[in-house]
Amino acid sequence: MAHNDGPLGPLSRLLDAVVWLCTVITGILMVILIAIFGWLVWGRYVMNNTPTWVEQASLMMIVWITFLGAAVGVRKQVHLSIDFVREVFPRPIREVFTLISILGMVLFGAIMAWQGWLLMQTNMDRLVPMLDIAEGWRDLPIALCGVLTAVFSIEHLVGRINGRSKDA
Repeated sequence: MAHNDGPLGPLSRLLDAVVWLCTVITGILMVILIAIFGWLVWGRYVMNNTPTWVEQASLMMIVWITFLGAAVGVRKQVHLSIDFVREVFPRPIREVFTLISILGMVLFGAIMAWQGWLLMQTNMDRLVPMLDIAEGWRDLPIALCGVLTAVFSIEHLVGRINGRSKDA
C-alpha cells in the first residue's frame, strides 16, 4: 500500500475524490447562491420586480451546501465535537471513548441515510413552489450525507483499529 493511502487503501483515494467532488459542488452552489441573491437585490430595489423563485432556489441550495459540507467535515474530522470530556481520561479510556464516538457516528449516519431516503420518497410527488421540481430533491442531501457520514466514519474506525488514523 502506498504511503499516502488512507486506512482503506485505494478505497480511501476514492473517498478523497468524493470529498473533492462534494467540495466543488458546494463551492459552485455558493457562487450561484451569491449571484442569485445579487439578482434578487437588483430586481427588488432597482427594477422594482422581485424574482419570486430566488427564495425557494436558495433554500434548495442551502440544504445541499449544508449536508454535503457536513459530510466533508466528518471525513476531515473538523465537525463539531466535545473533546474535553474524553481528554481528561488516561489514553486507554480515551481510545474506548473514541471508538464509541465513531461507532455512534456510523449509527447516526445510517439512520440519517435511511430516514432521509424515506423522506425523499415521501416527498417526490410534491412540487417545490415556484421551482416546479419534486420536493424530494431537497431531501436527497439528507440521505447522501447519512451515507457519506457512515462510510467516512467506518473509514475512521478502520484507521483507528489499524493504528493508521489521526488522533480524534
